[in-house]
Amino acid sequence: MTDYFERLGLPRRFSIDAAALERAYLAASRAVHPDYHAAGPDADLAVSLEASAAVNEAYTTLRDPFTRADHLLGLLGGPTATEHKQMPPAFLAEMLEAREQVEEARGNPGATARLEAAFTGQYNELMAQVGGAFGRLDIGPPAANLLAQVRGLLNAAKYVRGLLRDLNTD
Repeated sequence: MTDYFERLGLPRRFSIDAAALERAYLAASRAVHPDYHAAGPDADLAVSLEASAAVNEAYTTLRDPFTRADHLLGLLGGPTATEHKQMPPAFLAEMLEAREQVEEARGNPGATARLEAAFTGQYNELMAQVGGAFGRLDIGPPAANLLAQVRGLLNAAKYVRGLLRDLNTD
C-alpha cells in the first residue's frame, strides 16, 4: 500500500496541521510539476505527469479527515470496510429513523437545515472519536480491537456522510 504521508514527507498520524500539509503538498508539487519537464525528453515528461498525479492523490486523501483516517487505518493493518461491517444495533436503528427523516424533510428547507446541522454535528463527533482513538494508537502498538473500533467509527461516519449527501440531493 502506498504511504501518502511518506509521499508528502509528513509524519504518519491522524492529526495533521493543515498549513504543514499545504506546505508539503506545494513543495512536492513544485518538485515534480510537468511544467519543469516540458522542454525535456518525452520520457521525463511522462514520469513527471505520473509523479504529479501521485502527489495530487496523496494531498486529496490527506486533506480530508475521513479519507486520511481510512488510509492511516489501512497502513496500520486495520480492517477494511468490507472486512469489518459491524455497527452497534442502536446506531443502525437510529440511522433507519434518520433515513426516514431525510425523506420527510425533502422540500422543506427548515427541516432540511435542522437535519443538516444535526447530521453535521454527529459526523464531527464521530470524527473526533476517530481522532481520539488514533491518539491512543500514537502512544503504543496498534491493538486489533482498537483498529476495529476505528473501523466501526469510520463505518458510522460514512453512513452519516451518506445521509448528508442524500439530504442535499433533489
